[in-house]
Amino acid sequence: MRKKLLSAAAAAVALTVLTAGCGTNSTGGSTSAGNAAGSASGSTSSLKVGLVTDTGGLNDNSFNHLAYVGLQKAEQQLGVKGSVVQSQSESDYVPNLSKYAQQGYGLVIAVGYLMHDAVEQVAKEYPKTDFLIIDDSITDRPNVSSAIFKSEEAGYLAGAMAGLLQTGHSLKGLNSQNVVGVIGGQDIPPVDSYIAGFQQGFKKEDPTGKVLLQYTNSFTDQALGSQYAQNQMSQGADIIFPVAGGCGIGAINAVKSAGKYAIGVDTDQAYLAPQNVITSAMKGVDTSVFDTVKSVQSNTFHSGVTNFDLKGNGVGLGKVLSGVPQSVIDKVNALKQEIESGKIQVSANVQ
Repeated sequence: MRKKLLSAAAAAVALTVLTAGCGTNSTGGSTSAGNAAGSASGSTSSLKVGLVTDTGGLNDNSFNHLAYVGLQKAEQQLGVKGSVVQSQSESDYVPNLSKYAQQGYGLVIAVGYLMHDAVEQVAKEYPKTDFLIIDDSITDRPNVSSAIFKSEEAGYLAGAMAGLLQTGHSLKGLNSQNVVGVIGGQDIPPVDSYIAGFQQGFKKEDPTGKVLLQYTNSFTDQALGSQYAQNQMSQGADIIFPVAGGCGIGAINAVKSAGKYAIGVDTDQAYLAPQNVITSAMKGVDTSVFDTVKSVQSNTFHSGVTNFDLKGNGVGLGKVLSGVPQSVIDKVNALKQEIESGKIQVSANVQ
């Protein structure tokens, strides 16, 4: 069984690396299978789309939530009928995916790396149903599309910003130790790509700085995330980057309580701690969901892997905390251009 993926200040300034398709911090309730919205043209569609979360659920403030946001947008703009089921355990994946296929849904979305085996099995059993898997690559099924994100590129920009702030001691309360903390939910590729990029970007701007790295082996335990963040802060870390879904929310809460700083992940998490979240390394899970729904509706669905990168606005940074110097923002924007041009090549491997 494959392991799982990993779910602003009012005066915050917008960074030009913010990607239009990368995430959102809006929230919503469950979607009903019978709640179709009219499309912009006034027509409706009989296409039914089923979304299966992993065990992190819709309230992870991360990738599950973003997938749901993409489905909501498809309901509102394309007039499709959406339904969501939240998996309580890994054993739910196959039954949940199968339920939608059995009920004639035209597209079934599996959110997360952990669902690889379940999608392989169910897609084979229901070859007339189209599937999308987020953060994993399945290339041997003609009815499966895979969304892969170059999260290391967004991580690099976030790490570079942290390094620049540490070397310049540019925010109130930063100490002189130049230590940052990184908390991963699990040692798996979708998590490690963010971490790898962060390490490289930070070291580029703060070569003598120190990166503390720990894995919680949880994407849901907020208390554990808080505990790990407190441990890293006790070692001098005053900027923490949690890549741990709901567990990471606990880390951000601990940072907020301590008056330190955090960098959000997946979606723009500034709303969790408007005075403490410097920026967020984001990926457009919502965009991948919306685009795939649209392709099924227009009969242009294709199998294989679709890559989302910085150049194509598939990953990027969120809002930037008020108080971050413009010189830091300008430097990060310059690094963005170098990544897009290929001058900087970012590795997805943790150092």
